[in-house]
Amino acid sequence: MGRILTEKDVEAAVKGGSVYAAGGGGWADHGRMLGTAACRVGKPELVAVEELPEDAWIATAAAIGAPAGTTAWEMQGIDYVRAAQLLEKELGEKLSGLIIGQNGRSSTLNAWLPSAVMGTKVVDAVGDIRAHPTGDMGSIGLAGSPERMIQTAVGGNRDENRYIELVVKGATAKVSPILRTASDMSGGFIASCRNPVRASYVRQHAALGGISLALRLGEAIIAAEARGGHAVIDTICKTTGGSILVEGEIVAKDVTYTREAFDIGTITLKEGGRTSTLHVMNEYMAVDDGEGRRIATFPDVITSLDPNGEPLSVGQLHVGQRIFVLHVPKTVIPLSSSVLDPSVYPAVEKAMGIEIASYALAK
Repeated sequence: MGRILTEKDVEAAVKGGSVYAAGGGGWADHGRMLGTAACRVGKPELVAVEELPEDAWIATAAAIGAPAGTTAWEMQGIDYVRAAQLLEKELGEKLSGLIIGQNGRSSTLNAWLPSAVMGTKVVDAVGDIRAHPTGDMGSIGLAGSPERMIQTAVGGNRDENRYIELVVKGATAKVSPILRTASDMSGGFIASCRNPVRASYVRQHAALGGISLALRLGEAIIAAEARGGHAVIDTICKTTGGSILVEGEIVAKDVTYTREAFDIGTITLKEGGRTSTLHVMNEYMAVDDGEGRRIATFPDVITSLDPNGEPLSVGQLHVGQRIFVLHVPKTVIPLSSSVLDPSVYPAVEKAMGIEIASYALAK
């Protein structure tokens, strides 16, 4: 049976989502705002996709952009609701549920407010367990589809007259970049609702149980906090099935915000005589050791933690900081069909200048 999400669940969603944010995934305060508003305005309900009829319409609630603190973005809770309403209107049929494109500091909670206001269920499924840079990577296998989809985007900095409402239709891969451009024009971060599909499709292609996974992790972290940083880090490893891949001091940070609304670059760590490199495109996409050997690659979960076990976004990192890098291999997490889709990788590999697909798609 479904579970009514309450204010008690908000912090668990933010904390668990922050680990799966993999260095990106929005803002913790934005997540708290979304979750708290949802629980005060209505009763958001988390349901398994099996609880909905096979032909029920389910869309993806997402936020688009690279809010590493470098831009003047503004996004209000109502923007997520408006994006879902615009999509429902264009669809001409009732939207029964929303999934999210990815877990993250705020993205784990992206569907709560529309659920509370519109009565759409929060479906316990995600386009990707962890956060990722492009919409295609969370598009549950639709990236290469020629089928015309509906995508909406709402939000923007009101004081600078950057507020935008947008409805586009077309093949996912062709219209996704339009939403990213709108995000950049709006101030760097925008709410979207996109790609309505039937529940039967979601059941087959999404990473099922992805929101429960984040909630369970968050609950475990909250329970461990009183015992200190070591206990929190141990709990994160145990609950996710991951381990600390490397630890060390940040000796270089070379990350740049691009016009496509991506933060791209590298973070270099040093521990004794050993160095390692974190490759960033909004999130951590790969880790190389000092000899240039690949030791972790998307869709593995790769997350930076401070000594208190607090997940840090790329924007929070600075030279001189000591971090622990959590690694959860793809073999222990549910994978959606979008992260196993070869068509989502060329654009990311080109932007980053490194190989990802051969690792990501290896059996």
